[in-house]
Amino acid sequence: MTVHQQAFFHQPTFTVTYLVWDVATKAAAVIDPVLDYAPASAKISTGSADVVLKVAADHGLDIRSVLETHAHADHLSAGDHIRRATGATVVIGAHITEVQAHFAALFEADDVVPDGSAFGRLVGDGDELALGETPIRVMHTPGHTAACVTYLIGDAAYIGDTLFMPDYGTARTDFPGGDAVALYRSIRRILALPAETRLFVGHDYLPEGRKTFAWETTVAEQRAENVHIHDGVAEDTFVAHRQARDATLAPPALILPSLQVNIRAGALPPASANGRVYLKLPVTQA
Repeated sequence: MTVHQQAFFHQPTFTVTYLVWDVATKAAAVIDPVLDYAPASAKISTGSADVVLKVAADHGLDIRSVLETHAHADHLSAGDHIRRATGATVVIGAHITEVQAHFAALFEADDVVPDGSAFGRLVGDGDELALGETPIRVMHTPGHTAACVTYLIGDAAYIGDTLFMPDYGTARTDFPGGDAVALYRSIRRILALPAETRLFVGHDYLPEGRKTFAWETTVAEQRAENVHIHDGVAEDTFVAHRQARDATLAPPALILPSLQVNIRAGALPPASANGRVYLKLPVTQA
């Protein structure tokens, strides 16, 4: 069983997309693809996702799955674009229904049925998918959101936003359904994997003192060096620090457009009577 991968860094949103494939069968999966969005003009384009599709085609790969680690609040998903281009199944954690219910109500998205049916497959803890001859195991790792999952492929774990590089720490937990206690326990499950397990993060934000973007670490490195949750950090200490830090954070710049698209598995809202597609902007009055 041999698995290869290629990472694609989207600097506007600091997101890492992964193309992973089983060498024997050339069956492939794309993890957390990005749809390009220019907020000033509300212009959407598919250039970043199309680069991933071209690399897959150049390698003769058959993209069978889009694996979403969660409903992202910081970028629009290109899951629907890849699904339309390849016939791939869009996969996400089963608790996406909770995220859909909250944000469909917020945006009055009457076309969104909060049952996960916009996606191709919902997965839960312990489920297994096939990537050719290679199994993909699923861990439910809530905390950042209720629906977060980790995908275990070969000797690697694709952990989304649960953990970042050791010098940056851990995910925020102040979104609806977020839970600092759940995040701590999810991370401890990930860090109970074999020490040599490679961990691939969903974003990298350069902390002070580092000049090069990075997205691969290991269980051993995280346990020794993570600035928020290295070995020896107790649950109550972590929760207090995480909640205090979250209280100082501004919302992600693209949270409102992102969630309107991402609860629809990367599809845009239906067009209005005039043929235009609109994203809503709920206004909060101070």
